[in-house]
Amino acid sequence: MKLFDVYPLFDIEIVRGKGCHTYDAAGTEYLDLYGGHAVISVGHSHPHYVEALKEQAERLVFYSNSVVNSLQSRLAEKLGKISGYDDYSLFLINSGAEANENALKLAAFHTGRRRVIAFGKAFHGRTSLAVEATDNRKIVSPVNDNHIVTFLPLGDIDAVRRELAHNDVCAVIVEGIQGVGGVRIPSDDFLRMLSEECRAHGTVLILDEIQSGYGRSGRFFAHQYSGIRPDIITMAKGIANGFPMGGLLISPDFKPVYGMLGTTFGGNHLACAAAIAVLDIFENENLVENARTVGEYLLGELKKLPQIKEVRGRGLMIGLEFDYPIKDLRLRLLKEQHVFTGASGTNVLRLLPPLVLTRELADEFLSRLKAVL
Repeated sequence: MKLFDVYPLFDIEIVRGKGCHTYDAAGTEYLDLYGGHAVISVGHSHPHYVEALKEQAERLVFYSNSVVNSLQSRLAEKLGKISGYDDYSLFLINSGAEANENALKLAAFHTGRRRVIAFGKAFHGRTSLAVEATDNRKIVSPVNDNHIVTFLPLGDIDAVRRELAHNDVCAVIVEGIQGVGGVRIPSDDFLRMLSEECRAHGTVLILDEIQSGYGRSGRFFAHQYSGIRPDIITMAKGIANGFPMGGLLISPDFKPVYGMLGTTFGGNHLACAAAIAVLDIFENENLVENARTVGEYLLGELKKLPQIKEVRGRGLMIGLEFDYPIKDLRLRLLKEQHVFTGASGTNVLRLLPPLVLTRELADEFLSRLKAVL
């Protein structure tokens, strides 16, 4: 049997990691400015994280959600305190797509409506509802394409008002910062107006913070720059530093109905131990503040480089737009300078390093980037 060919792969096998560095099978060291799609939040192989997983695995890896799991309650309490959402409820699942899937489902049940508003260049996942709200028709299968989602230009509040006036929209879903869409940031004013319009029409506002959340922007959630409080916040990526996990933060306006939501693996003991360890490290090492300060420094230095058409981002979520396709640039960074980076579309280099990135490592990246520009 062979693997189904899904992704084009770099001819490198990463076998070990430490902090902001990874190592291939030949022992070559790479500076990781991508964190495995923003998943590595507290760095590779952090000692506290490793020890927490080891200790939990020795006690209990898994039991079903039919019994009490006090680790879930500990995680909820700690997450509520750190995020500023201690009055919300937490529902734990396994991935970002699953988080958005359940958020849209919950909004439809809550409102009794079925239409959704999403935005141009959005990416919300590959499962049935989540992929319909993703602005990429190549990955929406015909069996799922029910045309229940209306796509509007990001930032066009007048277009939103016109659609909400029909009073048939169950949810508006928007990313705190668009990642796949090119690291595009909805303005704080737009998010504030969007929140007001949704509230006025009884429409659920879902903030997809799967990539932009968990400290990456320099706030715990990117939307917190605008001061709004969405009805549902979806999370994944950095929540457990590589252990598969996702979650929803749900407003107290939503009342639970047994059987509406459910999961087999979500919030299992090992996943919760990983997620609690991540939040321990966030607190002990001030990682949200580190993402803000190092990110501001890196953004400022990148904006000085004339070869880059535009630099966008907040914290350690950064997009570098060029006048040309960046495929060869990424490959040269990897092969010649031993730096992992990501891409958004054809022309945008995407940076999503672990939140433990230091100013010294940021300078090292800048030096290596300049060498190939």
